[in-house]
Amino acid sequence: MLVYQRLSSLNSAKYRISDAFYCTRPSSETSVKLVKRSKSEKSLVYLNSQIAKHGRNGNIREAESVFSRMHKRDAISWTAMLTAYAQNGEIGKARKVFDKMPERTTASYNAMITAYVRNNCRIDDALELFSRIPERNAASYGAMVSGFVQTGMFDEAEKLYFETPVELRDPVCSSILVSGYLKLGRLEDAILIFDGMVERDVVSWSSMIDGYCKVGRIADARSLFDKMPDRNVVTWTSMIHGYMKDGNFEEGFELFLEMRREGIVDVNPTILSVMFDACGSFSGYKEGIQMHGLVSRMGLDFEVFLDNSIVIMYCRFGSMDAATKMFDTMSKRDAVSWSSLIMGYVQCGDIEEATKVFERMPNKDLVSWTTMISVFLSKGLIEKAIELFGVKTQKDSAPWTAVISVFVKNEDYENAFRWFTEMLREAIRITPPTLSSVLGASAGLTTLNQGLQIHALVIKMNMEYDLSIQNSLVSMYLNCGNVHDAWKIFVKINSLNTVCFNSMITGFAQNGLGKEALDLFSKMQNEGCQPNEITFLGVLSACVHVGLVEEGWNYFKEMKSLYNIEARPSHYAYMVDLLGRAGLLDEAVELIQSAPFMPDSGVWRALLRASRTHLCSDLAKLAAQKIIGLEPDNATPDVVLPNLHSVLDKEFSENLFSIEQLRIAKQLKGARKSPGCSWISVKDKFHLFFAGDQPNTEVEKIKVTLRLLKTEMLELHRHK
Repeated sequence: MLVYQRLSSLNSAKYRISDAFYCTRPSSETSVKLVKRSKSEKSLVYLNSQIAKHGRNGNIREAESVFSRMHKRDAISWTAMLTAYAQNGEIGKARKVFDKMPERTTASYNAMITAYVRNNCRIDDALELFSRIPERNAASYGAMVSGFVQTGMFDEAEKLYFETPVELRDPVCSSILVSGYLKLGRLEDAILIFDGMVERDVVSWSSMIDGYCKVGRIADARSLFDKMPDRNVVTWTSMIHGYMKDGNFEEGFELFLEMRREGIVDVNPTILSVMFDACGSFSGYKEGIQMHGLVSRMGLDFEVFLDNSIVIMYCRFGSMDAATKMFDTMSKRDAVSWSSLIMGYVQCGDIEEATKVFERMPNKDLVSWTTMISVFLSKGLIEKAIELFGVKTQKDSAPWTAVISVFVKNEDYENAFRWFTEMLREAIRITPPTLSSVLGASAGLTTLNQGLQIHALVIKMNMEYDLSIQNSLVSMYLNCGNVHDAWKIFVKINSLNTVCFNSMITGFAQNGLGKEALDLFSKMQNEGCQPNEITFLGVLSACVHVGLVEEGWNYFKEMKSLYNIEARPSHYAYMVDLLGRAGLLDEAVELIQSAPFMPDSGVWRALLRASRTHLCSDLAKLAAQKIIGLEPDNATPDVVLPNLHSVLDKEFSENLFSIEQLRIAKQLKGARKSPGCSWISVKDKFHLFFAGDQPNTEVEKIKVTLRLLKTEMLELHRHK
């Protein structure tokens, strides 16, 4: 039925419509005014939206042009222009617009506060404006709390949050605080805020799920995920990535398939990139091929980073033909594309092909140069690395740092210091990674004097609050036996994380302070900081030093039961050492036999030491045979077995296999005893000495000097 017919049917006695309904029309003058006002309002809304659009797209000059041509502006117009400037980093101009506004609203105050917060966190200016807002809303409090969180002012953030009216906290303000806590690793604090939220948005749900996943609490994350009323692609991605990071590839892949079956969330490049990364990490070759096929069938024009993910996946499989084929079909390539293919060939040991790809690379970036330099150094091709280093501009710190870090990794600490000294001479910019690497060299050499000099440089360069440097300083002092100074730095760290606790716990244990190590581990647990496998190495080492067998067993079991951490051979080695020192050799053997993997030489060395201590020849023989099979070059059996043989009665010696046979077996395997090595630092120069060195002039001078010193020491002793 047409409209006029429906109206006619209503024009009855029951539904009488006045004739005025049909006859009355607005006057011509009124009609013109209404049309003009309508057009004016529509034009204003349109122009405001244009300013906002240009600002978002980075076209600030176009936004200015629209704003300047406007005959009439409202509060939204001014706020849109202010926001456009802020989005493009022009805070000074944004403030000028704010100051010129004829009428300021809460929204305009919020926009200016947000501008200050997001650009260099000018927290004082933001706080001054916040105090002037006539009527604050949820966005006002959220912007200010966000500013405090971003600048690390958590005490102020918490104070303002709890001063915020309850009805204005959720979801924005609460979500910001939850995210801030999670970034600092303060999971328990985040849980308290989240549990107290009356209204939760998708951001708060997703943040908590991601937070649980990051600390390995996958079951809690999944429980929250299942309760979530509305999931978005970020939530699905966080949960899937959590499974993958936890090593649970099957669950992660199944969840991805579930997401596809539900069809609620569109597959995007980010989640596909996560899936390709997981397939490559967990050798999911079959699944990786399926994922690649899915992307091909979808026929979508994805970003280059997704294509890079596919190349990286094939490189991890060692399928360089497939990786190269994918690389060649890419319509766009960036530096990551080239570097990924280069690293793929490097990992497969094909340095020649990696070099060819590098030479083909059109725009070699700093990463690719640094990668190739590191590759040559790691393969012992020093001349090639130096040659390549000389080609690249030497004023950037990254290649220098790469060279130093490779030397440290290869325990060539002397060259690490030489390059660092040269770096200082050339006035190359020193960065936190550079200082961390050099501190690693000091830790490796246990040269406190060198470490103190680097620490002084850290303070001079105002980098003492960099977390990576703080951790490196703690490790350096601990390796040098200076527990006191290590602890002084540790207690000053604002955001203690797992790495910080690990360094200190391990350092305490290595320096014989087992009780202090275990006390610190308890503190770590109480603060909600998630331990990892390295943490438990330090904890078990502490138990060995203190002789806490029962506690060691408990910690060993808690790894899996509480934290879902699989014990590795090094954990088993500490447990065997702990049991062996206590004389529980049968339990030590049972533990080795129960291991879900082939024990490595570290485990057998622990058993060999225990066998020597408790004069158990059968176990010594077993352990020695295992060590020789795994490490033909290892000299431990050569040392332990003769000593054990000399203290045993003759009746037991017959049960020992021939030491000569042992040596022959090692010779047949091409074994060679590694020479002992020691070094001294004299006037900041390192001198290395190996067992079996042929006499030379320098060595003879040292021997003469030592004899003279010995004579003088004896003379001083006689006069006391």
